[in-house]
Formats: sequence, structure tokens, C-alpha cells
Amino acid sequence: MKVLVVGGGGREHALAWKIAQSPLVEHIYCAPGNAGTASCAENVAIGAEDIDALLDFAVTQAIDLTVVGPEAPLVMGLVDKLAAKGLKAFGPSAAAARLEGSKAFCKDIMDAAGVPTAFYQVFTEPEPAKAYAHQKGAPIVVKADGLAAGKGALICPTLADAEAAIDQCMVSRDFGDAGDKVVVEEFLEGEEASFLAFTDGVNVLPLASSQDHKRVGDGDIGLNTGGMGAYSPAPVVTAEVHDRIMQEVMIPVVKQLAAEGAPYKGVLYAGLMIKDGQPKVLEFNARFGDPETQPLLYRMKSDIVPLLLASAEGNLDKHEIEWDEGASVCVVMASGGYPGKYEKGNKIIGLDAELDGAFVFHAGTKLADGEVVTSGGRVLGVTALGATIPQAIEKAYAAVKAVSFDKAYYRNDIGQKALKWLEG
Repeated sequence: MKVLVVGGGGREHALAWKIAQSPLVEHIYCAPGNAGTASCAENVAIGAEDIDALLDFAVTQAIDLTVVGPEAPLVMGLVDKLAAKGLKAFGPSAAAARLEGSKAFCKDIMDAAGVPTAFYQVFTEPEPAKAYAHQKGAPIVVKADGLAAGKGALICPTLADAEAAIDQCMVSRDFGDAGDKVVVEEFLEGEEASFLAFTDGVNVLPLASSQDHKRVGDGDIGLNTGGMGAYSPAPVVTAEVHDRIMQEVMIPVVKQLAAEGAPYKGVLYAGLMIKDGQPKVLEFNARFGDPETQPLLYRMKSDIVPLLLASAEGNLDKHEIEWDEGASVCVVMASGGYPGKYEKGNKIIGLDAELDGAFVFHAGTKLADGEVVTSGGRVLGVTALGATIPQAIEKAYAAVKAVSFDKAYYRNDIGQKALKWLEG
């Protein structure tokens, strides 16, 4: 098989790395890829949102399976266009990808499916949105309706913050067209978890649980980011909670989308808030999470390619997933200043170091004059496997200390939330 992985971040490096282990695969292309994907795939200089060029490449190279990493090309209909050419792709159609592409559509689907989530209302003008926020009180959450690179959900401790967030979306237009509508919704308390599942439009096959760390600072303070680290499994997702998520969230949403003529194929990601054993959905994503993909695929013992094919072909009920019984932790090394302004082009040192039970996935990297340099906000996802979460944490941070670049920044507390469950 020839496989094309679309995207150039840590998620795509993890996908290419895992796909490369399959005996079914002869060659992998990654568009555009990064310095890490170059070690397991052939990088192609096509942007992830250049739909026409990606389509031409897949047709010309007779690609057997295209795996779409980021959300934007999914929302733009890349999978539909590949299908129209008779080419197989892993990922939802544009109609199904609206689950991530429109917060309002997502809320409406949850409402119709009876999925537990925050109360909400959708607005196209700022003043009614502000009035609703005042009616409900703070803390409250304001979300830009469209895609905003993971930064369009604004948690507002006060009503003044809520008004400023609504203006940020709808008046100053910080998120562009994504702010044409806003969702104003309840602030949910509890512990977050990420729950991903493969689906072929009918069958739902869950992946292991995981937990992301969105805030930039230790102790979950500071600005939201694309994710500063993750671990798997997440002890907050007990066997009982896992069952509730499947029965109350994943299966109803897949059924609802099918009923509305938009069957969902690919990986469905529910961002959850869990309190007293009750999961509520914060958001859905239409693709693998980044950085959750890194610890999940590092733990996955099964060949991923048959699972990707089964999701696309509709026979997922014939498959299971085998996991390493241990735990995996990913620590993101970011450029200093992220998620604000940061430098690019800093040389990365230590990538050839011998690491004990760890692997360095590349995110914002590129090759320059034969050297690997920084090229993004989130630079590396240092991922380790251990028999327990504490062991995986120790190995991950030991590996982090072996790698360096100027103004590197990372959180020091990835995985700590899991420890209270283990101690309890």
C-alpha cells in the first residue's frame, strides 16, 4: 500500500511513525510533514489546506489510503473529493466534520441526540449574546462558532470578561469568519478527559482514554494552547464512566449524524468534563487530538492500518485494539512565548540521544542546512512508556532534559492529575 498522511504536526508524525510499522505499507508520503516525518515518510511540499494539489497528488501517485490529520482539510471536503475520484480516505465527510467546524451545529446535534452537555445559546449579534451572558451569570464560556486553531473557546470568570470575549469574536474579529456566530454556554466544573473512538458510521470502537493539558502554565493557569501534554490512560475514566461515555455520548452522536444523512467515518474525539462520575461534552473534534495521539499510539500494540481501512470501508465490527498495559506520557516542548509571539529557527540539540523507553515526536520543526530547527509554537512531543503513570512521567521528563533549544518551555506537571486517583 501507498499511504498519504496530510498535515505537518506532532499528530501527523505519530501517525506516520505508527503506519510505518505496518507490514501492509510499502511507502508513506507526508504533506507537508516536518523534520520528524522525514525519518519515516517522504515529505511532499503541499500544504494541508491545498485541497486541489493534495487531490492531484493522490490521483497521480495512485495513493491507496489518505489519512487526514488536521481539521481544516476535513471541513473543506478533502475526503469527499478523494471519494469522488474513487480514492480511499480516513476521516469524515465535510458534512460530518461540521461537528468540529461549527460549534452551533455540534450543539444542535448533541441536543437532538440527548447528549449531556452545557446549556447554551447561539448568537449572530454581540448585544444579545452579552444580554444572555448577564442573564446566566459568570463564570461562563464564549466560543467562536468556526475553526480557530483550538483557541476560540474563551473561559470568562467575570461578566466583563464575557463581554470582552464576545467583542473579541464578533467586533474586533480576532478569529476572522469563525466569529460570525458565537456560542455562549455554561462553564462546566470537574476533570477533563479526552475520549477517542474509531467509527465507520455505524460501529464505534473506542481507543484508550487520555487527558490533555490545555493551559500554558503549571497548575492549569494562563492562556489556552493547542495542548501542552497528555497521558494515557486517564484514571478519571473509570470502567463505569467509560460505559456511560459510550452509551450516552459516542453511540448516540454517531446514530444522530447517520439519521441526518451525514454518517461519520474516521476518528471521533469527545472533549469531556467529568464530575461525580457524570461525563458532559465540552466539544467534539473530527480528528485525532494533538497531543493525545502521541501517547495513544505509543501505547497501541495493534497494527493501526487495518483499523483505518475498516473505518473507511465500514467493517469496524470485525476489529479490536490491543493496548500496552502500562501508561504513556507526552510532554510538549514549546517555543518560549507560545501561545503568543515566539522565535523560529532555533537549533534543536540532543535529538540523537539514547532515550530510555521514550521517543521524540516532532511538531513545529524543519530541516535547515542539514540541521533540525524550530518552526512553530509547539516544537516537540517527548513521549515515554512506563509500567505505571509515575514511571512514564519520570521517563518522559528524563528525556525532556536530554533535548534542548534556545528558549524552550514546557510544563512541569504533566500527568500529575492522575496521581491523586492512584493514591486514592
